[in-house]
Amino acid sequence: MPFDPNLPQENTLADAAQMRAQLNGLKDLIDAVSGVTSAVVDSVTTLPPGSPAVVGVSITSSTLHLSFELPRGNDGAIGAPGTNGSDGAPGPQGAQGLPFANAVVDSVTTLNPGEPATVGVTFDGSNVRFNFGLPRGNDGAPGAAGANGEVSQVDLNNGLLNTLSQTSSNTNAVATLNTPFTNDPPTLADLEQMRLKVNELVLALRR
Repeated sequence: MPFDPNLPQENTLADAAQMRAQLNGLKDLIDAVSGVTSAVVDSVTTLPPGSPAVVGVSITSSTLHLSFELPRGNDGAIGAPGTNGSDGAPGPQGAQGLPFANAVVDSVTTLNPGEPATVGVTFDGSNVRFNFGLPRGNDGAPGAAGANGEVSQVDLNNGLLNTLSQTSSNTNAVATLNTPFTNDPPTLADLEQMRLKVNELVLALRR
């Protein structure tokens, strides 16, 4: 049964099945929210007897905010007269109930896909403490493989020519200069021989 903020109706007796369904509906709303790491009770307001209970729920970032409006009970009936004809003496005042100050989320555990969500609730005297177990979603299906890329022969040839145009030419045809210089210092003829070999190399490297 989904959570219905209009239940319970005014002037109706408390019904365990209806209250259980309301709490389960509120739990389903909490379970459906991903990334909730804490819960805070913003306010608890007392309503006149017979007013419908109201629970406000909102989420800010990763915090669950709760606001409760709870009707107080009807005044009790006047006690029966005492044996001496006077009104019965009032009973002693009951002890003050424990305050409900805050709600604290102690842990949020990620469960495997398909596992049921769990909520553990304890009360330490002033705080309602929650422990959530939330299943992660199933892994998505792998995407379709893309089509293989194709390169035409013309594009391949143009790419190779463009790469070759940025490199030096083959210099295998240039013979090495194997004749040692015997003069010290080298003569003009030796320097001329060196100049010619360098020019030969430079021209061979050009495209």
